[in-house]
Amino acid sequence: MEYWLINSNRSEVKRFIKNDKSIEGVFEYMFIDSGKIVGVLGKEPPIITTTVSVEIDLAREIYERLLSQGWRKTKFDN
Repeated sequence: MEYWLINSNRSEVKRFIKNDKSIEGVFEYMFIDSGKIVGVLGKEPPIITTTVSVEIDLAREIYERLLSQGWRKTKFDN
């Protein structure tokens, strides 16, 4: 499962996706990809520029903080 956020001027996205390789019960991690929108939104996939791996609790905090800063939920069909 992946979760996408887009900023208010629709120029950047963040994708939150679970790292399936993390060991259950030890530490669970999420990848957070950052990307830029190119071309027509929805017609071209975003270009991913950076990826970080963080613990799930921190990923939730980042997700909630972005929502409070005006980012909105969205999705992309790849």
